[in-house]
Amino acid sequence: MSGVEEKIELLRKLFADAPEVGRTALENVLARLTSDASREPPPPVRSAGRAGSRLGKVSELTIIVPFAPGGAERLRAFLRLFGGNLAGADGVGTVHDMRFVFLDDDTRMLFATAYDGDWDAYIDDFATKIPDFLDIIDSAWEGWPGIRSPQAKDYLARHQVTAEGWYVANDLTVAETRRLRRLGAAVDEFLDKIGE
Repeated sequence: MSGVEEKIELLRKLFADAPEVGRTALENVLARLTSDASREPPPPVRSAGRAGSRLGKVSELTIIVPFAPGGAERLRAFLRLFGGNLAGADGVGTVHDMRFVFLDDDTRMLFATAYDGDWDAYIDDFATKIPDFLDIIDSAWEGWPGIRSPQAKDYLARHQVTAEGWYVANDLTVAETRRLRRLGAAVDEFLDKIGE
């Protein structure tokens, strides 16, 4: 039995007592799963460094952390100041996206982000480029030592949960994406001028 066949058989066993909707869905896609799994595999997810996963040039960071007393209220007010859009993170230059999700009646928060490069460099970028903004946000968390503290990275790593699975549609850095956008705008402008 091949490795793919073994994995498919394991899925069948694991889904034997799954809800009917799951068993039916698995049976509906078994042929495709077998075919997809038999092809050359996509690049593997690897470590982003100290914590998290990296796929190509893009890494992920997901933190689940308890709020400090009053932290949820303070952070919500700060986020609402900008209508929930923290475009100020552009100052870091490697951030693809960030999400702040308040959980369990505002007792915990899920923070998730995708970024370019390695974990330590990403945290260092925040620490050097927008440290006070990071401390405004993260001081909402129970026990946050401050980004300038030698314990800051340990704190983040302790609360980080590495993704089990992850998909990256575009393996371009933020800088590459912005350069392509500028190039596209210049080409559009040029075509408009020669078309007149």
